[in-house]
Amino acid sequence: MPSSASWGTTAARDGPVVTEAVFLGADVGTSGLKLVALDGAGLVVAQAEREYAYDRPEPGRAEIDVRVWRAALDAALAEVGAALSGRRVRALGLSGQMHGTVLVDAAGRPVRPAVLWPDARAAAELDRWRGLPDGERAALANPLAAGMTGPVLAWLAAHEPGAVAGAAAVLLPKDALRADLLPGGPLVTDRSDASATLLWDVVADRWSGAATEAAGVPADLLPDVRPGTEVVGTTPIAGAEVPVVVGGADTPLALLAAGTTAGLQVNLGTGAQVLRPGAAPRPAADAVTHTYADVTGGWYAMAALQNGGSAWAWVRGVLGLSWAELFDAAAAAAPGAGGALFRPFLTGERGGVAGADDRGGWTGLGAGTTRAELARAAVEGVAFAVGAAARSLDVPGGVEHVVLTGGGVRAPVVQQVLADVLGRPVRHLPLRSASAIGAAVLAACGVGADVEPQRPAGPLVEPRPDPRLAEAARRWADGSR
Repeated sequence: MPSSASWGTTAARDGPVVTEAVFLGADVGTSGLKLVALDGAGLVVAQAEREYAYDRPEPGRAEIDVRVWRAALDAALAEVGAALSGRRVRALGLSGQMHGTVLVDAAGRPVRPAVLWPDARAAAELDRWRGLPDGERAALANPLAAGMTGPVLAWLAAHEPGAVAGAAAVLLPKDALRADLLPGGPLVTDRSDASATLLWDVVADRWSGAATEAAGVPADLLPDVRPGTEVVGTTPIAGAEVPVVVGGADTPLALLAAGTTAGLQVNLGTGAQVLRPGAAPRPAADAVTHTYADVTGGWYAMAALQNGGSAWAWVRGVLGLSWAELFDAAAAAAPGAGGALFRPFLTGERGGVAGADDRGGWTGLGAGTTRAELARAAVEGVAFAVGAAARSLDVPGGVEHVVLTGGGVRAPVVQQVLADVLGRPVRHLPLRSASAIGAAVLAACGVGADVEPQRPAGPLVEPRPDPRLAEAARRWADGSR
């Protein structure tokens, strides 16, 4: 382990990148960790994944031991070791799921398990944010969600005061893993994660005193905010001390990896994120879309859906289909699914498309409804929700095409339906582990290297207007059966 003298140093900038050099990026996801090694030409030369599950100690709870994340990273590093033989690892960057809450002591050790974004225990604490003066609430520029760091901190302060009293800082998931890698190092975060806590004043671009007071915690519990490219320590990897940068949140790092700086990007995985990079903050006391800091000093707007691929996974189980069979069946049915509609909100929603108490399922079924039409309705239903989310972002009309990322958009039928619903051409960017790639780019930047990821893109898929789909979209939007 490095000595304390290495904390906060800037790594030496020792000349141009050579092909033998690699930059590591690790993404701490909700259900697994992804690691990539990017060479100086922007090619992924090694990658590994490790799955894990978070704990549900009670209904509505979502927690995990930070040691699970560290074990996953160590296992992933061991897996890519052979592929990196003979290469010099120049830096490591971390990406992470947003909104989590990790209380750590002065040495960076967790004082209790991490609380993750699906956790709903702090629903009642949201009233503290609703009670803020309109101007203070508007400055947060984000919808209220129970799983965000601020409300969770408020719950912990009320129900586990000993844990809060014993903590030196509250960190986000990627920061907690970094603290574990760099014991005794600085307890810091970056703007992209800080802005997604309901504790960040988007207007002033700093921690909100009013929101911190609402959380009932001392202001010095909030970490210092540093640039994502800043080197804050070194950690031993492959027999050498490797600089570690602050890192960033998973969503803006996926934007960085995709190279999307304007227009619209749709990331579809377990949930869905509709992203408008470069959007100026829009303070609103009752915001329905998110305004978050990116990793380049700017902002992006986001409309988030909890139910994306997770709804399809449920449909797949109900219909007894594999993933390939589900999408093949959907492709075989006509647009409009024979009148069947599917609302994907199986776990409610947190944004403006639907509410927390809404639920999902099929409607419009008849005696002749086929399994293929049920599959088609499921694909269209998620696409309709994505379309509604996109409209909430006021996307400019001149967008050339929509960038599609994530595992949920690989099937051609999904790409076509999204193009049809959005009314714009779409192009799939098959970046595996996009957030980890973005983290590797940050790491490279932190040690003075300019690395641009290779971005192989799929074909441009043009929208094909169909009156049957248009009628289904109208019925879906107005709740018709």
